Amino acid sequence: MNKDIEQALTNLRLNSTRYARSERYYDGKHDLAFATEKFQNTFGSLFREFALNLCPVICDAVRDKLRVTGFSTEDAGTSSRADAVSSAARAVWQRNRMHTRAGEIHKQALKCGDAYMIVWPDEAGRSMLYPNRAANCTIVYEDDSPGRIRWAAKYWRMADKFIRLNLFYPDRIEKYISTTECDGSLPDANGFQPFADIETQGRRDAGTTTIVRGSVPPSPRLRVSASDSVIPNPYGVVPVFHFANNADIGLPGRSELDAAIPIQDGLNKSVLDMLVAMEYSAYRQRWAAGIEIEYDSDGKVVAPFTAGIDHLWISENPNAKFGDFEAAQLDQFLKVKDGFRVDMAAVTGTPLDYFMQNSGGFPSGESLRKAETRFLAKIRERQETFGQVWADAMSFALMIEGRDRDVSLITEWEDPAPVAEREILENILLKKQIGLPVEQALLEAGYGEADVKRMVKASGVE
Repeated sequence: MNKDIEQALTNLRLNSTRYARSERYYDGKHDLAFATEKFQNTFGSLFREFALNLCPVICDAVRDKLRVTGFSTEDAGTSSRADAVSSAARAVWQRNRMHTRAGEIHKQALKCGDAYMIVWPDEAGRSMLYPNRAANCTIVYEDDSPGRIRWAAKYWRMADKFIRLNLFYPDRIEKYISTTECDGSLPDANGFQPFADIETQGRRDAGTTTIVRGSVPPSPRLRVSASDSVIPNPYGVVPVFHFANNADIGLPGRSELDAAIPIQDGLNKSVLDMLVAMEYSAYRQRWAAGIEIEYDSDGKVVAPFTAGIDHLWISENPNAKFGDFEAAQLDQFLKVKDGFRVDMAAVTGTPLDYFMQNSGGFPSGESLRKAETRFLAKIRERQETFGQVWADAMSFALMIEGRDRDVSLITEWEDPAPVAEREILENILLKKQIGLPVEQALLEAGYGEADVKRMVKASGVE
């Protein structure tokens, strides 16, 4: 038995429940938590499809501000060499449509806590970037170097229900396939055998086996050579890159939804309680006093009146009194619901205006910046973490295409808190009032040196 296969399958099974929970809550498929058994039996089926889902806001608010704009290099050599490296990285990025797919990786990492990308050359030798879902991959870090991947694994289910499993090492890639069809859970490690693309069912020792691409999985009766199921990795690096969100050293990432899910359950319960109260308040409870009570043959009280818009209650007793109970006060439910929104913002670091409309008017730019201080700090921390992984992945992609092995890239990001042009100009004017030279003010405004000299000369201002 391959111990790495056994460990990979164990990790995949353990992580699948955690990832499935985050995926389910992001999609609005929530548990009816904090509800009594009586409430679930009475109203569970009625509100089974209902959820006031705030989970996507938490992940999407961060993802929308994580936009890679390019890659620069730390190369201390000539600027032309640095420009060539940046240009080559841009070509790889555009060829793999990463302007769109990078957002998918960020979303997966924020939602599940982990995301993975495999980088490998195509048939033409060009580096290709393959984003992968968290549930399909796992990695093992080196014990003495937690930031370095010892090996990685990926599994997927084929159309014929066989399961493929690849193990990635610094010097090779091992390919396996399940010996039987699998409809549900993953098989044990003993249920896998080496995989090779086989066109015929002949034996290699008879000289009738031909290795081709895209053929059927091997039959259990066929003896597959170990060399057929192993691909050499000449790059010395595990070609799997791990995007871990808010992770500790050497551990899997944590979903942005972990702290929010209990509050989401409470929010759903509060809204369901309000809907139940609204349902009963729609038919106001009426009462009658001073009338004679009648009983049926079983001794049960017979309702003297039938409530309804087309029914009028009349009594012959002049002392009879009628009335109704006050409607339920739904304002309390609304306050509880808004309280959960505030809690959601507090535990996730997401600005409150992402969850509820500000009824006090539009805040100023300064107040927004203060309110988003913690949120922007989280964005920049994710840029640092994900940016290093992107830089490593793109450096490896360039190495595949023949670039130097020691090239070091820096990931460039879109500013998560851009300053408005008007605010920039107002700040420059304030600086000018305290003595900033006109030429320096124009340079800070973004004009080139030649334009500045021409404008200063035309205005006659020194």
